[in-house]
Amino acid sequence: MSAEPQILSIPGMSVPVPTSLPDLPVGQTSLGNAVVVGLKEIWAHKFRSALTMLGIVLGVSSLVAMSAMVQGMENGQREAMLAIGGLEKVRMEAQRVPVEQRHLRDMARGMTLADVEALKAGVPDIEIIAPEMRLEVDPTLQANGRFHRTFMTGGILPEKMRIMEHEVEHGRMFNDIDSAEARPVCLIGTGIRDELFGRPEETGSEVIPLGRTMTINGQPFTIIGMFKRYEGEQDRKQRLEREAERQRLLAEGKVPPKAGGPPRGQGRGGSFAFWIKNNTVYMPLNTMWHRFQAGLSNAPPEPRLSNIELKVRDFSRIEQTLARIRNIMMVNHRGIEDFSFRTFEDWSADIDRFVKNARMSGGLIAGISLFVGGIGIMNIMLASISERIREIGIRKAVGAGGLDIFVQILVESMVIAVVGGLLGLAFSRLVVLGITWVAPTGNDPVITGGAMALSFGFAVVVGLLAGIFPAVKAARMDVIQSLRYD
Repeated sequence: MSAEPQILSIPGMSVPVPTSLPDLPVGQTSLGNAVVVGLKEIWAHKFRSALTMLGIVLGVSSLVAMSAMVQGMENGQREAMLAIGGLEKVRMEAQRVPVEQRHLRDMARGMTLADVEALKAGVPDIEIIAPEMRLEVDPTLQANGRFHRTFMTGGILPEKMRIMEHEVEHGRMFNDIDSAEARPVCLIGTGIRDELFGRPEETGSEVIPLGRTMTINGQPFTIIGMFKRYEGEQDRKQRLEREAERQRLLAEGKVPPKAGGPPRGQGRGGSFAFWIKNNTVYMPLNTMWHRFQAGLSNAPPEPRLSNIELKVRDFSRIEQTLARIRNIMMVNHRGIEDFSFRTFEDWSADIDRFVKNARMSGGLIAGISLFVGGIGIMNIMLASISERIREIGIRKAVGAGGLDIFVQILVESMVIAVVGGLLGLAFSRLVVLGITWVAPTGNDPVITGGAMALSFGFAVVVGLLAGIFPAVKAARMDVIQSLRYD
C-alpha cells in the first residue's frame, strides 16, 4: 500500500511531495546512492552521455597508447645499447691533431698496441680492452657471384668478441696460430651470409658457409665461423611468425613464397645496433695489418689502430677511470691529443631526453583531449541541472542541505569521468594495435600499469574539476525559486 503524498505549504503555492524518494537521496547524501543516481542519469540519457564521455575515452586511450609506444622505443634502445657493450663501454678513436697542436702533427704516432699494453698495466679499473684496425674505405666483399659492401670489417684481438657481446654459433674463433701466421681467415655475421650466400627465406634452409671462400677487396679469405643472428624482440617475433607460416604451407603441400628482400626490421630500418652486429666481418688483427696495411707505400712503421674499446669494472667510477686513461695516453703520445673518447653515457642521456620529450609532447596532446572531455562533462552537468531545478528544490525543501546537493552533482560528474576512463583503458589496446599497423616500429609497444593508472587518474581529476562549478551552482539554488520553476 503506497503512502499518500504530503502537501508542502509555501506562501502562495502548494507542492505535493512524495513521502519517499527511492531514487533520490535526501537529507544526508549517501555516497552509494549518489553513485547509483549518477549511473541512472547516464543510462537515462545514453546518447548524450556517450558523446560526453567520448572526449574522456579518447584522451585516456591516446595517453595510454602514447606511453606504450614510447616505452616500446625506449626498451628497444636500451636493448640495443646492452647488445653492444652497455654503459660500461668506452670507445677511444683516432682523431686529427687539434688546431692548437698542428705544428706537432708530424710527431703524432696514432694509437698503437703499445697504448693497449700501457693501459693494461696502468689502469686496474679496466675489465676488458679490445683494439681494432679497420680499412679506411669500406671494402667490397664477393662470394657466390654476389657483391656486398660493409664498413664493419676489422682486424681484432679475441677480447673484441667479449666487449661486443658476440657469440660464435657455427664454426670457431680464430686462435693464436691464425694470428701469428696472419692467416686469411674470418668470421662473419648472418647479414653478410644473407647478402652473399642467400637468406633462409630464399634458399629454403639456413646456409652455413663454413669453409667457403669470399674475397675482401680481391683477397681470398676462408670463412671459419659465423655469429648468431642478433635481433630485437619485434624482429624475433616477426621471424617466428614467418617461419610458422612457412611450416604451415609446407604441411599443406604448398610452396612457400620466395622472399623478395630483407625481412622487415632486418635492414637499416630495424635497430641499427643489431644491423651492425649482423653485418660484421672479423679477422685477426695481424692479418689485417699484413694483408691490407703493411704493404702500402705510406704505411706506418708499426700497426696503427682505428679504435680501442674498453669496458670498465665500475660505472660509478667512470670519470676517475677516464681521467687516468687520458693521462696515460697523453704520456704515451708525448702530449699530443690525437685521440678522443666516446661513452655510452651520452647515448643513455639521449634516450632519457628523447623519452622525456616524447612523453611531454604526447601527454600534452592527450591532455588537450581530456580537457575537451572535461568541458563536455561540465556542459552536460549544467544541462542536467537545468532539467532538474524543480527536483533540487523539492530535495532542499524536505531537508537536503547545500552540501548534499553539491556532493550529488559532483559525484555524478565523476561517475561520467570514471566510466569514460574505464572505457578508454579498454579502448587503448585497439588504439595501440591501430597505430602499430599504420606506422610499425622496431619494437612492440608496452602498455604499463603505471601509464594506465596515471591516465585513469587524470580522467577522474578532470571529472572532479569539471563538476565543481555545476555542483556549486546547484547547491546555491534558492529553494523557493526552484519550486516555482516550471
